Amino acid sequence: MSQQQSKPRIVVINHRAANIHSVSKALELCGADVEVTGSAEALLNADGALLPGVGAADAAMRALGELNLIEPIREFALSGRPLMSVCLGMQLLFPDSDEGKLPGLGLIDGRVTRFDVDQSVGDGRILKVPHMGWNSVNFTAEDEDRHPVFRGIPDGSYFYFVHSFHCLPSNPADNAATTEYGGPVCAAVVKGELIATQFHPEKSADRGLQIYTNFVRHVADTAASRVV
Repeated sequence: MSQQQSKPRIVVINHRAANIHSVSKALELCGADVEVTGSAEALLNADGALLPGVGAADAAMRALGELNLIEPIREFALSGRPLMSVCLGMQLLFPDSDEGKLPGLGLIDGRVTRFDVDQSVGDGRILKVPHMGWNSVNFTAEDEDRHPVFRGIPDGSYFYFVHSFHCLPSNPADNAATTEYGGPVCAAVVKGELIATQFHPEKSADRGLQIYTNFVRHVADTAASRVV
């Protein structure tokens, strides 16, 4: 983000089941003008948005429905402005999940399934669920071919995960990164200006802040290009 650009306006969508404080503080630290809100009007007037997530899929979708945010989120995504989603927020982008009965946002084709708790990891140990802790992430594209939010992040960088369910995109091109947990697991997705991570950048030290800094800069760049 250049010194001439004003801080981009980024809405953190408050669906009552998310780690709102740590996400908003991280974005502020990275140079954004942040509003935490459940207002559709605020969302649709923002330069960028972030859908965080800690909790259960049905509770989050029920809250989004009560706040009349489901269609505004879809409208925002279709507008071409950057929308980043984290952990449960990433899972909500899919049409359905084994975790609950309510449909998701349906913005990325595929489904969300639970880890197999009886799966052996190959040395006699059984896969623990939830997958919790630091794990390395590898991107599916070379640095110059990635979405700007993920550029400059070395393959093998460690990020912090907490999840019992994982995403299975129907289109392999939507899978932007993987981690290993009983086999390859989708760690990030990208579809146009939909960017999502299964891991928590706000809990992932310098590399996580680098991703949020990239996101803030990208939101600023796209906002400036719309003005021009």
